[in-house]
Amino acid sequence: MEAIVQQAVEHSLLQAAREKEFFAEVKGEERVVCHFFRENWPCKVMDKHMEILARKHIETKFIKIHAEKSPFLTERLRVWMLPTLALVKLGKTVDYVIGFADLGGSDDFPTSSLAARLAAAGLLTEASDEYGGGRAGGSGKLDAQRSVRHGGRRGESDEDSDFD
Repeated sequence: MEAIVQQAVEHSLLQAAREKEFFAEVKGEERVVCHFFRENWPCKVMDKHMEILARKHIETKFIKIHAEKSPFLTERLRVWMLPTLALVKLGKTVDYVIGFADLGGSDDFPTSSLAARLAAAGLLTEASDEYGGGRAGGSGKLDAQRSVRHGGRRGESDEDSDFD
């Protein structure tokens, strides 16, 4: 029971991790969303949405890695644009959310769009459109047309474990 409570506490926060800690953070986790970021406005927007989702979806671990301080991981996972979310299931990177293209192409997207995108990739157990109006000045309603795009897909060779 104590382990479940500890996991719920850890998963309800967006945690910063160092490059050397990444593998330990991912190991043994069923679902991990890893935000590769740097200190700029688009990445801060993504952080805001990830913090909201981390509090509501304890089934998924949310972490962030400073891309410029993590050259090995950035190269290994082929991160070429920031922000990028690496979507990891059972130790394998299964998909990426690159920039805001899958979320409407603007930094003014509702949290529900990110939730729907993560749910479509199997990283969230459900996507709700009730995230407290995660869009600046927006209603926070789910925009299904935007959430079904998967422009960040990679090739077949990326199905292999990135952590071997």
